[in-house]
Amino acid sequence: MVTILSDHIITPLADNVEGTLQAIRDGRSGMTRHTDVHGQSLMQPIMASLLDLTPYQQEGHTTFENLCIACARPAIERSGIDATSSRCVFILSTTKGDIWTPTATTARHIAQAFGNPTTPIVVNMACTSGVSAMLIASRMIEAGIYDYAVVIGCDIQIELVVSGFQCVHAVSDDECKPFDKNRQGLNIGEAAATMILTLSDERLTCNENRWCIMGGSVHNDANHISGPSRTGEGALRCLQDCLALVDKDTLACVSVHGTATDYNDEMESIALHRAELDDTPISALKGYFGHTMGAAGLLETIITMHTIEQGWIPACRGYEQQGTTYAVAVSQQERATDKKSFVKMLSGFGGVNSAIVVEATTNSQLAK
Repeated sequence: MVTILSDHIITPLADNVEGTLQAIRDGRSGMTRHTDVHGQSLMQPIMASLLDLTPYQQEGHTTFENLCIACARPAIERSGIDATSSRCVFILSTTKGDIWTPTATTARHIAQAFGNPTTPIVVNMACTSGVSAMLIASRMIEAGIYDYAVVIGCDIQIELVVSGFQCVHAVSDDECKPFDKNRQGLNIGEAAATMILTLSDERLTCNENRWCIMGGSVHNDANHISGPSRTGEGALRCLQDCLALVDKDTLACVSVHGTATDYNDEMESIALHRAELDDTPISALKGYFGHTMGAAGLLETIITMHTIEQGWIPACRGYEQQGTTYAVAVSQQERATDKKSFVKMLSGFGGVNSAIVVEATTNSQLAK
Protein backbone atom coordinates (compact mmCIF):
# COMPACT_ATOMS: atom_id res chain seq x y z
CA MET A 1 0.00 0.00 0.00
CA VAL A 2 1.42 3.40 -0.98
CA THR A 3 1.37 6.28 1.47
CA ILE A 4 1.52 10.02 0.86
CA LEU A 5 4.42 11.49 2.84
CA SER A 6 3.84 15.16 2.03
CA ASP A 7 2.34 17.54 -0.51
CA HIS A 8 2.39 21.13 -1.68
CA ILE A 9 0.33 23.27 -4.07
CA ILE A 10 0.62 26.64 -5.80
CA THR A 11 -2.67 28.12 -7.03
CA PRO A 12 -3.98 31.56 -8.01
CA LEU A 13 -5.69 31.56 -4.58
CA ALA A 14 -2.48 31.03 -2.57
CA ASP A 15 0.96 29.47 -2.84
CA ASN A 16 0.21 26.84 -0.20
CA VAL A 17 -2.48 24.41 0.97
CA GLU A 18 -3.63 26.44 3.97
CA GLY A 19 -4.29 29.65 2.04
CA THR A 20 -6.01 27.83 -0.79
CA LEU A 21 -8.30 25.96 1.62
CA GLN A 22 -9.21 29.17 3.41
CA ALA A 23 -10.10 30.87 0.11
CA ILE A 24 -12.30 27.91 -0.83
CA ARG A 25 -14.00 27.97 2.56
CA ASP A 26 -14.61 31.71 2.14
CA GLY A 27 -16.17 31.07 -1.29
CA ARG A 28 -13.51 33.06 -3.15
CA SER A 29 -12.22 32.20 -6.62
CA GLY A 30 -9.26 33.24 -8.71
CA MET A 31 -11.43 34.04 -11.74
CA THR A 32 -10.75 37.27 -13.64
CA ARG A 33 -11.54 38.33 -17.19
CA HIS A 34 -8.43 38.28 -19.39
CA THR A 35 -7.78 39.58 -22.91
CA ASP A 36 -4.40 37.82 -23.02
CA VAL A 37 -2.51 35.02 -21.30
CA HIS A 38 0.87 36.14 -20.04
CA GLY A 39 1.24 38.72 -22.81
CA GLN A 40 -0.13 36.56 -25.63
CA SER A 41 -3.25 38.13 -27.16
CA LEU A 42 -6.43 36.06 -27.43
CA MET A 43 -9.08 35.86 -30.16
CA GLN A 44 -11.62 36.90 -27.54
CA PRO A 45 -11.53 37.54 -23.78
CA ILE A 46 -11.79 34.65 -21.34
CA MET A 47 -12.76 34.16 -17.73
CA ALA A 48 -9.75 32.40 -16.24
CA SER A 49 -7.79 31.81 -13.05
CA LEU A 50 -4.14 32.53 -13.87
CA LEU A 51 -0.97 32.61 -11.78
CA ASP A 52 1.37 35.56 -11.32
CA LEU A 53 4.42 34.03 -12.98
CA THR A 54 6.83 36.84 -12.08
CA PRO A 55 8.42 34.94 -9.15
CA TYR A 56 9.21 32.02 -11.47
CA GLN A 57 11.06 33.88 -14.21
CA GLN A 58 14.59 33.49 -12.86
CA GLU A 59 17.48 32.58 -15.14
CA GLY A 60 18.75 29.04 -15.38
CA HIS A 61 15.39 27.38 -16.02
CA THR A 62 12.23 28.11 -17.97
CA THR A 63 9.28 29.63 -16.14
CA PHE A 64 7.49 26.27 -16.25
CA GLU A 65 10.50 24.46 -14.79
CA ASN A 66 10.93 27.07 -12.05
CA LEU A 67 7.26 26.73 -11.08
CA CYS A 68 7.57 22.95 -10.83
CA ILE A 69 10.78 23.23 -8.81
CA ALA A 70 9.23 25.79 -6.46
CA CYS A 71 6.24 23.51 -5.89
CA ALA A 72 8.30 20.37 -5.36
CA ARG A 73 10.89 21.81 -2.98
CA PRO A 74 8.66 22.30 0.13
CA ALA A 75 7.10 18.85 -0.29
CA ILE A 76 10.51 17.20 -0.59
CA GLU A 77 11.85 19.07 2.43
CA ARG A 78 8.86 18.14 4.60
CA SER A 79 9.00 14.50 3.53
CA GLY A 80 12.61 14.04 4.62
CA ILE A 81 13.43 11.85 1.59
CA ASP A 82 16.76 11.85 -0.19
CA ALA A 83 15.85 13.25 -3.61
CA THR A 84 19.38 12.55 -4.88
CA SER A 85 18.90 8.79 -4.47
CA SER A 86 18.66 6.48 -7.47
CA ARG A 87 15.76 4.86 -5.58
CA CYS A 88 13.72 8.05 -6.06
CA VAL A 89 11.95 8.87 -9.32
CA PHE A 90 10.46 12.15 -10.53
CA ILE A 91 7.19 11.95 -12.46
CA LEU A 92 5.81 14.98 -14.33
CA SER A 93 2.08 15.18 -15.08
CA THR A 94 1.23 17.77 -17.72
CA THR A 95 -0.90 18.18 -20.83
CA LYS A 96 1.72 20.15 -22.76
CA GLY A 97 4.64 21.05 -20.46
CA ASP A 98 6.72 23.93 -21.75
CA ILE A 99 5.64 23.87 -25.36
CA TRP A 100 8.95 25.33 -26.56
CA THR A 101 11.01 22.54 -24.94
CA PRO A 102 10.66 18.75 -25.35
CA THR A 103 8.72 17.56 -22.31
CA ALA A 104 11.27 14.83 -21.55
CA THR A 105 13.97 17.51 -21.43
CA THR A 106 11.83 19.67 -19.14
CA ALA A 107 11.28 16.75 -16.76
CA ARG A 108 15.00 15.99 -16.73
CA HIS A 109 15.84 19.61 -15.88
CA ILE A 110 13.41 19.52 -12.95
CA ALA A 111 14.84 16.26 -11.57
CA GLN A 112 18.42 17.48 -12.03
CA ALA A 113 17.62 20.64 -10.04
CA PHE A 114 17.34 18.33 -7.02
CA GLY A 115 20.40 16.27 -7.94
CA ASN A 116 18.30 13.27 -8.93
CA PRO A 117 20.13 10.81 -11.24
CA THR A 118 17.20 8.70 -12.48
CA THR A 119 15.45 9.16 -15.81
CA PRO A 120 12.18 10.99 -15.02
CA ILE A 121 8.81 9.89 -16.34
CA VAL A 122 6.37 12.14 -18.20
CA VAL A 123 2.65 11.33 -18.01
CA ASN A 124 0.68 13.07 -20.73
CA MET A 125 -2.83 11.60 -20.77
CA ALA A 126 -4.91 14.71 -21.39
CA CYS A 127 -6.89 15.82 -18.33
CA THR A 128 -6.45 12.47 -16.57
CA SER A 129 -2.68 12.94 -16.38
CA GLY A 130 -2.58 13.69 -12.63
CA VAL A 131 -4.53 10.64 -11.47
CA SER A 132 -2.72 8.45 -14.00
CA ALA A 133 0.65 9.71 -12.72
CA MET A 134 -0.29 8.82 -9.14
CA LEU A 135 -1.30 5.34 -10.27
CA ILE A 136 1.94 4.82 -12.22
CA ALA A 137 4.00 6.01 -9.25
CA SER A 138 2.09 3.73 -6.87
CA ARG A 139 2.55 0.66 -9.05
CA MET A 140 6.28 1.27 -9.53
CA ILE A 141 6.76 1.64 -5.77
CA GLU A 142 4.68 -1.45 -5.01
CA ALA A 143 6.73 -3.39 -7.59
CA GLY A 144 9.94 -2.39 -5.80
CA ILE A 145 11.33 -0.43 -8.75
CA TYR A 146 11.61 2.72 -6.64
CA ASP A 147 11.28 3.54 -2.93
CA TYR A 148 10.02 7.09 -3.43
CA ALA A 149 8.26 9.09 -6.12
CA VAL A 150 8.07 12.86 -6.48
CA VAL A 151 4.92 13.40 -8.55
CA ILE A 152 4.49 16.93 -9.93
CA GLY A 153 1.45 18.19 -11.86
CA CYS A 154 1.66 21.51 -13.66
CA ASP A 155 0.38 23.50 -16.62
CA ILE A 156 0.86 27.12 -17.65
CA GLN A 157 -1.63 28.40 -20.21
CA ILE A 158 -0.68 29.75 -23.61
CA GLU A 159 -2.67 31.31 -26.45
CA LEU A 160 -2.57 28.12 -28.54
CA VAL A 161 -4.28 26.01 -25.85
CA VAL A 162 -6.83 28.65 -24.89
CA SER A 163 -7.74 29.31 -28.54
CA GLY A 164 -8.23 25.58 -29.06
CA PHE A 165 -10.78 25.41 -26.27
CA GLN A 166 -12.46 28.54 -27.64
CA CYS A 167 -12.70 26.98 -31.10
CA VAL A 168 -14.60 23.96 -29.79
CA HIS A 169 -16.88 26.28 -27.76
CA ALA A 170 -15.86 24.68 -24.47
CA VAL A 171 -15.17 27.85 -22.46
CA SER A 172 -17.64 29.99 -20.57
CA ASP A 173 -17.77 33.79 -20.82
CA ASP A 174 -18.69 33.86 -17.13
CA GLU A 175 -17.58 31.91 -14.07
CA CYS A 176 -18.20 28.21 -14.56
CA LYS A 177 -21.19 26.39 -13.03
CA PRO A 178 -20.42 22.67 -12.56
CA PHE A 179 -23.52 20.44 -12.90
CA ASP A 180 -25.79 23.50 -13.07
CA LYS A 181 -28.71 23.83 -15.49
CA ASN A 182 -27.24 27.05 -16.89
CA ARG A 183 -23.64 25.93 -17.23
CA GLN A 184 -21.93 27.27 -20.34
CA GLY A 185 -18.51 25.68 -20.26
CA LEU A 186 -15.22 25.56 -18.41
CA ASN A 187 -12.84 28.21 -17.11
CA ILE A 188 -9.15 27.88 -17.89
CA GLY A 189 -6.91 27.60 -14.83
CA GLU A 190 -3.27 27.27 -13.81
CA ALA A 191 -1.61 25.56 -10.86
CA ALA A 192 1.21 23.33 -9.71
CA ALA A 193 0.85 20.46 -7.24
CA THR A 194 3.32 17.97 -5.78
CA MET A 195 2.89 14.72 -3.87
CA ILE A 196 5.64 12.54 -2.35
CA LEU A 197 4.82 8.82 -2.33
CA THR A 198 6.38 5.79 -0.63
CA LEU A 199 5.43 2.46 0.92
CA SER A 200 4.19 2.23 4.52
CA ASP A 201 6.47 4.48 6.54
CA GLU A 202 8.04 3.02 9.67
CA ARG A 203 8.59 6.53 11.06
CA LEU A 204 4.87 6.84 11.75
CA THR A 205 3.52 6.22 15.21
CA CYS A 206 0.80 3.58 15.43
CA ASN A 207 -1.99 6.11 15.83
CA GLU A 208 -0.79 8.70 13.37
CA ASN A 209 -3.01 9.17 10.34
CA ARG A 210 -1.52 8.88 6.89
CA TRP A 211 -3.29 9.16 3.54
CA CYS A 212 -2.84 6.15 1.30
CA ILE A 213 -3.55 5.43 -2.34
CA MET A 214 -5.50 2.19 -2.20
CA GLY A 215 -5.55 1.68 -5.96
CA GLY A 216 -7.51 2.61 -9.03
CA SER A 217 -7.61 2.22 -12.79
CA VAL A 218 -7.59 3.84 -16.23
CA HIS A 219 -10.11 2.99 -18.96
CA ASN A 220 -10.45 4.41 -22.44
CA ASP A 221 -13.90 4.31 -24.02
CA ALA A 222 -12.49 5.57 -27.37
CA ASN A 223 -15.71 7.51 -27.97
CA HIS A 224 -14.47 10.67 -29.67
CA ILE A 225 -11.36 12.84 -29.98
CA SER A 226 -12.86 15.39 -27.56
CA GLY A 227 -16.36 14.23 -26.55
CA PRO A 228 -16.87 11.78 -23.66
CA SER A 229 -18.94 8.61 -23.91
CA ARG A 230 -22.64 9.47 -23.71
CA THR A 231 -23.16 6.43 -21.46
CA GLY A 232 -20.18 7.18 -19.21
CA GLU A 233 -18.80 3.72 -19.94
CA GLY A 234 -15.11 4.40 -19.27
CA ALA A 235 -15.81 6.45 -16.15
CA LEU A 236 -18.20 3.75 -14.88
CA ARG A 237 -15.56 1.04 -15.22
CA CYS A 238 -13.08 3.17 -13.28
CA LEU A 239 -15.66 3.71 -10.52
CA GLN A 240 -16.47 -0.01 -10.41
CA ASP A 241 -12.78 -0.82 -10.00
CA CYS A 242 -12.57 1.68 -7.14
CA LEU A 243 -15.67 0.29 -5.44
CA ALA A 244 -14.03 -3.13 -5.45
CA LEU A 245 -11.44 -1.58 -3.11
CA VAL A 246 -13.68 0.39 -0.74
CA ASP A 247 -17.21 0.21 0.67
CA LYS A 248 -19.17 3.08 -0.85
CA ASP A 249 -20.77 3.74 2.55
CA THR A 250 -17.34 4.73 3.89
CA LEU A 251 -16.79 7.39 1.20
CA ALA A 252 -16.81 10.99 2.34
CA CYS A 253 -17.25 12.06 -1.29
CA VAL A 254 -16.41 11.50 -4.92
CA SER A 255 -14.16 14.26 -6.19
CA VAL A 256 -15.37 14.60 -9.77
CA HIS A 257 -13.91 16.23 -12.86
CA GLY A 258 -16.80 18.73 -12.94
CA THR A 259 -15.65 20.86 -15.87
CA ALA A 260 -19.07 22.55 -16.27
CA THR A 261 -19.24 21.56 -19.94
CA ASP A 262 -22.53 20.09 -21.16
CA TYR A 263 -21.22 16.66 -22.10
CA ASN A 264 -18.71 16.05 -19.30
CA ASP A 265 -21.05 16.83 -16.42
CA GLU A 266 -23.84 14.82 -18.03
CA MET A 267 -21.53 11.86 -18.60
CA GLU A 268 -20.29 11.95 -15.02
CA SER A 269 -23.83 12.03 -13.67
CA ILE A 270 -24.69 8.94 -15.74
CA ALA A 271 -21.55 7.10 -14.60
CA LEU A 272 -22.21 7.95 -10.94
CA HIS A 273 -25.83 6.81 -11.27
CA ARG A 274 -24.85 3.55 -12.95
CA ALA A 275 -22.32 2.96 -10.15
CA GLU A 276 -25.14 3.54 -7.60
CA LEU A 277 -23.36 6.58 -6.15
CA ASP A 278 -26.28 9.00 -6.55
CA ASP A 279 -26.40 9.67 -2.79
CA THR A 280 -22.66 9.95 -2.20
CA PRO A 281 -21.61 13.61 -1.74
CA ILE A 282 -19.92 15.12 -4.78
CA SER A 283 -16.99 17.53 -4.58
CA ALA A 284 -16.54 19.73 -7.67
CA LEU A 285 -13.73 22.29 -7.23
CA LYS A 286 -13.21 23.97 -10.60
CA GLY A 287 -15.44 26.92 -9.67
CA TYR A 288 -12.58 28.12 -7.45
CA PHE A 289 -9.52 27.85 -9.71
CA GLY A 290 -10.73 26.58 -13.09
CA HIS A 291 -9.50 23.60 -15.09
CA THR A 292 -5.79 23.27 -14.30
CA MET A 293 -5.17 20.54 -16.90
CA GLY A 294 -2.19 18.36 -15.93
CA ALA A 295 -2.24 19.66 -12.36
CA ALA A 296 -5.95 18.92 -11.81
CA GLY A 297 -5.70 15.35 -10.56
CA LEU A 298 -2.99 16.07 -8.00
CA LEU A 299 -4.35 19.46 -6.97
CA GLU A 300 -7.90 18.26 -6.38
CA THR A 301 -6.74 15.11 -4.60
CA ILE A 302 -4.56 17.13 -2.21
CA ILE A 303 -7.32 19.65 -1.49
CA THR A 304 -9.87 16.88 -0.89
CA MET A 305 -7.49 15.08 1.49
CA HIS A 306 -7.03 18.20 3.59
CA THR A 307 -10.67 19.26 3.67
CA ILE A 308 -11.83 15.77 4.69
CA GLU A 309 -9.09 15.69 7.31
CA GLN A 310 -10.61 18.89 8.72
CA GLY A 311 -14.10 17.39 8.54
CA TRP A 312 -15.71 19.26 5.65
CA ILE A 313 -16.57 18.93 1.96
CA PRO A 314 -16.34 22.17 -0.04
CA ALA A 315 -19.41 23.79 -1.53
CA CYS A 316 -19.70 23.59 -5.31
CA ARG A 317 -19.12 27.20 -6.32
CA GLY A 318 -21.43 28.23 -9.17
CA TYR A 319 -23.97 25.47 -8.69
CA GLU A 320 -27.60 26.53 -8.22
CA GLN A 321 -29.98 24.19 -10.02
CA GLN A 322 -29.75 20.57 -11.18
CA GLY A 323 -28.63 20.46 -14.79
CA THR A 324 -27.94 16.80 -15.48
CA THR A 325 -30.20 13.83 -16.18
CA TYR A 326 -29.38 12.26 -12.83
CA ALA A 327 -29.36 14.33 -9.66
CA VAL A 328 -25.89 13.72 -8.25
CA ALA A 329 -25.36 14.82 -4.65
CA VAL A 330 -23.74 18.17 -5.39
CA SER A 331 -24.38 21.12 -3.06
CA GLN A 332 -23.84 24.88 -3.02
CA GLN A 333 -23.31 24.58 0.74
CA GLU A 334 -20.32 23.25 2.66
CA ARG A 335 -21.05 19.86 4.24
CA ALA A 336 -19.59 18.17 7.31
CA THR A 337 -18.10 14.67 7.20
CA ASP A 338 -16.41 12.27 9.59
CA LYS A 339 -15.50 9.72 6.93
CA LYS A 340 -11.92 9.21 5.83
CA SER A 341 -11.88 7.94 2.26
CA PHE A 342 -12.81 9.30 -1.16
CA VAL A 343 -12.64 8.59 -4.88
CA LYS A 344 -10.96 11.01 -7.27
CA MET A 345 -12.12 10.66 -10.89
CA LEU A 346 -11.15 12.47 -14.10
CA SER A 347 -11.94 12.24 -17.81
CA GLY A 348 -10.12 13.65 -20.79
CA PHE A 349 -9.83 14.08 -24.55
CA GLY A 350 -9.55 10.87 -26.53
CA GLY A 351 -12.02 9.07 -24.26
CA VAL A 352 -9.56 8.41 -21.43
CA ASN A 353 -10.89 8.06 -17.87
CA SER A 354 -9.14 7.43 -14.55
CA ALA A 355 -10.01 7.13 -10.86
CA ILE A 356 -8.27 6.31 -7.58
CA VAL A 357 -9.30 5.53 -4.01
CA VAL A 358 -7.56 7.58 -1.32
CA GLU A 359 -7.99 6.70 2.35
CA ALA A 360 -6.66 7.95 5.68
CA THR A 361 -5.34 5.11 7.82
CA THR A 362 -2.81 4.48 10.60
CA ASN A 363 0.56 2.81 10.54
CA SER A 364 -0.80 -0.18 12.51
CA GLN A 365 -3.38 -0.71 9.76
CA LEU A 366 -0.75 -0.33 7.05
CA ALA A 367 1.33 -3.08 8.63
CA LYS A 368 -1.47 -5.65 8.28
